[in-house]
Amino acid sequence: MSFVEYTGHARLDRRTKHLVRRLSPDDIAIIDHADLDRVSAEELIESGVRVVVNVAPSQTGRFPNPGPLLLVRGGVRLIDAPGADLFEKVGDGELLTVRGASLFRNGTRVAAGHELSAEELVAALHEQRGRVTEALESFAENTMRYLREEGRLLSEGIGFPALETRFRDRHALVVVRGPGHKRDLRIVRPYVRDFRPVLVAVDGGADALLEAGYKPDVIVGDMDSVSDRALRSGAELLIHAYEGGTAPGAERVDGLGLERHVVPAPATSEDVALLLAYEKGAELIVVVGAHFNLIEFLERNRLGMSSTFLTRLRVGEILVDAKGVSRLVSRQVGLWPLVLFAATGLGALVVAVAVSPQLRSVLELLGLRLRDLLGF
Repeated sequence: MSFVEYTGHARLDRRTKHLVRRLSPDDIAIIDHADLDRVSAEELIESGVRVVVNVAPSQTGRFPNPGPLLLVRGGVRLIDAPGADLFEKVGDGELLTVRGASLFRNGTRVAAGHELSAEELVAALHEQRGRVTEALESFAENTMRYLREEGRLLSEGIGFPALETRFRDRHALVVVRGPGHKRDLRIVRPYVRDFRPVLVAVDGGADALLEAGYKPDVIVGDMDSVSDRALRSGAELLIHAYEGGTAPGAERVDGLGLERHVVPAPATSEDVALLLAYEKGAELIVVVGAHFNLIEFLERNRLGMSSTFLTRLRVGEILVDAKGVSRLVSRQVGLWPLVLFAATGLGALVVAVAVSPQLRSVLELLGLRLRDLLGF
């Protein structure tokens, strides 16, 4: 960035997805986010914030992580200060000054870090791509280990409660706060208009639906990243609990005075939403912002993907990613193109008759015959 010194109000939260909701361009964001993922980077850029200080390594080298590079290329100064005790020293809203890669309060330095450059991040990504096989092997081993514990997800399914929302013989659109979810929602707008699917949101996906002008029918998740506004939108609430039955989100929902259901499952909330649509009889499941590849799972700090692997096996061929749904949408033809087409054809006929004596004779003969038949 071009500035040498920058002053702004400190905004702190260890959960980046919570912090982005209250950031403004005049703030300095202080986060604790190892391996800053793409979704968080996108949301930080959209907030307009100019400086982000991370007390954890933004890129650990565990896998090729494009999030920090996306943030820096978006015009944000990213300073890594691993281990800095800013959450203990700095209060939310305090005025801080950034000079170089250091953070000052009233002229006193409170933290020193390292500014990450685009060139440095590009080089790191190139190096990490060469080690992706190691991450893949570890990921596969963990997947197989947990597969034994979660195998019943495929063979037995999940005991979902009865819901008022009807899925049978309808399409379901499952919205996840994942990479490119806002773009995907724009892609499926004609599909939603034409097919009117059941709208199932996974946690923060409910806010994404509201921002796009839709109201979710069902919200699934532990309810840690969804706003009160979305919870009060009238959607049915299905709280994803740990397998033992503990549901941290239940207390919050109860505090809002809202009705809810609880379903314990070893899967991710994203998997629970897909299985809900499947087991309730959805004809087709279109997913927005879901995680489909290794890098996306590593970004979410998943050690394995056994539940997701099993869910994909169970849901099978009725699962479609939003990026391909535009090829399936049968767009309705409006009235005006048909009127224009008819007018064009009529005009061509008039011109043909005007320049052809033979056509005029045929039309006159047809006119006489029609008059005789009608008795005129």
